[in-house]
Amino acid sequence: MGEIEGTYRVLQTPGSRLGVQKTMGVSTLEPGQNLSTAMASLPAKTQERDLPIKIKMLDNTVEVLDIESKCYGQALLTEVYKHLNLIESDYFGIEFQNIQSHWIWLEPMKPVIKQVRRPKATMLRLAVKFFPPDPGQLQEEYTRYLFALQIKRDLAEERLTCSDNTAALLVSHLLQSEIGDFDESEDREHLKTNQYFPNQERIEGKILEFHRKHVGQTPAESDFQVLEIARKLEMYGIRFHLASDREGTKINLAVSHMGVLVFQGNTKINTFNWSKVRKLSFKRKRFLVKLHPEGPYQDTLEFLLGSRDECKNFWKICVEYHTFFRLFDQPKPKAKAMLFTRGSSFRYSGRTQKQLVDYIKDSGMKKTPYERRHSKVRASTRASNTEVPKQSVPFIEGLRSPGSPASAAAPFHSVHSSATPTPVLPIFAETSPSSSDPREPYTRIPEKNTAAPAEEVGRKLMQQPGSPMLQGLPVDHSQLSSLVLKNPLGLNPTFQVNLNAAGQGSSPLLSPVLSDAGGARVEEDDEMKRKRCPADKAYFIAKEILATERTYLKDLEVITVWFRSAVIKENAMPEGLMTLLFSNIDPIYEFHRGFLKEIEQRLSLWEGRTNAYMKGDYQRIGDVMLRNMRTLKEFTSYLQKHDEVLTELEKATKRLKKLEMVYKEFELQKVCYLPLNTFLLKPIQRLMHYKLILGRLCKHYTAEHRDFADCRNALKEVTEMTSQLQHSLIRLENFQKLTELQHDLIGIDNLTAPGREFIREGCLYKLTKKGLQQRMFFLFSDMLLYTSKGVTGTNQFKIHGHLPLHGMLVEESENEWAVPHCFTIYSAQKTIVVAASTRLEMGKWMEDLNMAIEMAKKSTEKSDMLLENSVCNRSNRSSDEVSLEQESEDDTHSSRSSLDRQSHHRANTTMHVCWYRNTSVSMTDHSVAVENQLSGYLLRKFKNSNGWQKLWVVFTNFCLFFYKTHQDDYPLASLPLLGYAVSAPVEADGIQKDYVFKLQFKSHVYFFRAESKYTFERWMEVIKRATSSPARSSLLLPKDERDSHTD
Repeated sequence: MGEIEGTYRVLQTPGSRLGVQKTMGVSTLEPGQNLSTAMASLPAKTQERDLPIKIKMLDNTVEVLDIESKCYGQALLTEVYKHLNLIESDYFGIEFQNIQSHWIWLEPMKPVIKQVRRPKATMLRLAVKFFPPDPGQLQEEYTRYLFALQIKRDLAEERLTCSDNTAALLVSHLLQSEIGDFDESEDREHLKTNQYFPNQERIEGKILEFHRKHVGQTPAESDFQVLEIARKLEMYGIRFHLASDREGTKINLAVSHMGVLVFQGNTKINTFNWSKVRKLSFKRKRFLVKLHPEGPYQDTLEFLLGSRDECKNFWKICVEYHTFFRLFDQPKPKAKAMLFTRGSSFRYSGRTQKQLVDYIKDSGMKKTPYERRHSKVRASTRASNTEVPKQSVPFIEGLRSPGSPASAAAPFHSVHSSATPTPVLPIFAETSPSSSDPREPYTRIPEKNTAAPAEEVGRKLMQQPGSPMLQGLPVDHSQLSSLVLKNPLGLNPTFQVNLNAAGQGSSPLLSPVLSDAGGARVEEDDEMKRKRCPADKAYFIAKEILATERTYLKDLEVITVWFRSAVIKENAMPEGLMTLLFSNIDPIYEFHRGFLKEIEQRLSLWEGRTNAYMKGDYQRIGDVMLRNMRTLKEFTSYLQKHDEVLTELEKATKRLKKLEMVYKEFELQKVCYLPLNTFLLKPIQRLMHYKLILGRLCKHYTAEHRDFADCRNALKEVTEMTSQLQHSLIRLENFQKLTELQHDLIGIDNLTAPGREFIREGCLYKLTKKGLQQRMFFLFSDMLLYTSKGVTGTNQFKIHGHLPLHGMLVEESENEWAVPHCFTIYSAQKTIVVAASTRLEMGKWMEDLNMAIEMAKKSTEKSDMLLENSVCNRSNRSSDEVSLEQESEDDTHSSRSSLDRQSHHRANTTMHVCWYRNTSVSMTDHSVAVENQLSGYLLRKFKNSNGWQKLWVVFTNFCLFFYKTHQDDYPLASLPLLGYAVSAPVEADGIQKDYVFKLQFKSHVYFFRAESKYTFERWMEVIKRATSSPARSSLLLPKDERDSHTD
């Protein structure tokens, strides 16, 4: 069989994807050396630069670099990075084609001439080597720009395969980045001369349609959107290596941040996660993956590649990927053998991702700003606005390896490729900005110009990037709102900025466009506006009606405008269902459009913008509410049909593949910021809001107030409607939740079985042979499911086991197992031991389980029948505890059955938040959250920042959604609040403003400032009620602990 030629032992890293708290791995460096000193110690026999190397950059321009004939790969890499002033250089590499036309990465620790056969005649090219799973992990805007160019290259070379719709969307953002705002004639002309996508003529119409929606979007925002869309594609960052399995089946191997991937065609059929891999090795053409032994499955997998060189090349890439993404620190030096060596000594010798991120955050290097411009200036057809949009952000000086043989500046000769007429590389720092070509998107600014006036810097400021924990929403037809659109906030054109904001801790859940660096100081304008507005509490209640009505109308438009457009375009919905859906919701939408205009007019009069203020005739809202509540009663028949609409839509989605695909693609659009069927419940839920708001108005007014009678009568009208629809709403909310879970759970076919009710979902730790393992539990009226989160590119949860409630028993067992907050679940099939994160969580679960068990006893339907019809019978051992727990979390043997469902998920479903926050949510909590929805403008401030930023904020579904203005169609970012504590700031926070509340989760702190005492109290109330609901289980806690939870 032959000797092992190369072996790499995959040392395990607990918990974090980025690494561990100790150094691991091996390196070819001598003890005490790092990469820079190693390169400095290499002999330099001659200083002549006699080897011209041609390198194609990511923008397709070609640079010629003269290097020493025996120059090592690291020296060439350093020169390229220095030329680009590239800080996050470790994500990139230089590749070249060998004799077999396979792309090979240039190795830093070997001479160039020993790797490239004919270096003078070979075209090398710069490329992204390591693709992080989230573009938010890229700290520099310039790095994201280069990543966007790589996506553009992959799209053109058909490496990044995707649907026409997604391809058109990607190209539209690239167009916006390169040539600016939509202009049909110029767009068509540009597309004729630039090929972004093979046969792009057939999708040109879609490209133009999408580009039209990006007006005002800056190049930086466009780049970010390109990465957000691309990262959700299955082929993101994938480079195929042709191979075959033991049976001779042709497959493709690839490697990513998560592990080794196996594809059949373009379909992923298996993932060997790094946590499951013990060792990687190769013998001639055979590539071997040795797994940790689990159950009856083989622990060594073998793949056959085309040649030994191909096999070794893939092995090297796997070694580098594992080290970069999984290890915490640089590998330890490997002792050299005294007499002979066995196998390859290749190891990754650069910085890990963790080191790179820490370096960028902690770097004290002086930053140099640069300008970002559109690549193309618009023609004089827009003479009134000829200034090119640009921004300025801090930029760290070029990265250099001290002591490198190529530490001196190497001469570059630009050779622009004819395929790309527009140069997009940075020019040298010595170039004056005034002499730079405005077509160049990046322009270095000399250091002497960094002290620009604050107002000039402010106009060009680019928002700082978010942290690696970016909570991006599902993106497809998404266009980030422009920061230079017509600004309704009345901001001063002169405002201060903090150019060192990059060094501050950034938000864990916000996109770059919402970070603090670009936040305007709006205190003065806000103070003036506050003094002019009425101070009556009734006014602020009326203003809450207006704000929430605006959000409600936007929610209706998700169905009436956006979803309608999607299904009509693809002709995906049957005529009968189209009629049923839109004939019910269109009249409601039209009514609320008129209602919103009335409220806006009344608030305008109330605020005294006309002479009516002197008469006092319009300082009330009851008459408007009464008139419209009476009109709304006529739509009750439409609302009663929503049950049928929801059911028929779900049936059609299961039956019609085309509709299912449109439905899934639509849920990935940024405008669909909640699960789609949630929006169908909004009309009935809105009636509940009217009832609560009118109740507050009636409580505020005295009986003698002239507005009291109208408010009381309006309350009676809406109460009559809600009493008729209350039962229907409860049933619909349960059905909506079941269908939402159906989409996100793998291994169950009919979760919406008649009679089944959702009770609670949340994270518990299950005791197994390996210790406590995190699992997601779902409690229903007839069964308990436990699952694990998928790690194969899909965020779905895979079912590990199901327990019928019939005959189940639950008891506390902390003393027996010596595990805090531990309880045991006894069922007919098996017994499991689980632990909650807190005693409060344990109390909630035990109470709900006992309640559900009692309900199951009284139920006449047999739970077993429901289970038999719903849970997939994937194995004859499905009820056996050992077989379930020894199953890989990647579920490698059932991945085929879930292929159609991969990559489709909604990031704002509560199950994902529960998983990461170690908490749970009940159906009661969902119902409370429905009652506690709020919208309005708030000022937002980070813990370490100075200025306040004004944002339109929507609180729904346990989550804050941030918009630039109330007119935006989709949120820019979101902040899930489960687990967050809301409170007033303390003295140590240094907040000297009124009406400020503080949100905190561990070290993440945000401050929000409301405009009035009423608004401040409302925000505090709704967030507290929706995010910290001890519910009935607080009765199980000791009195002192209960008081601390209900304070």
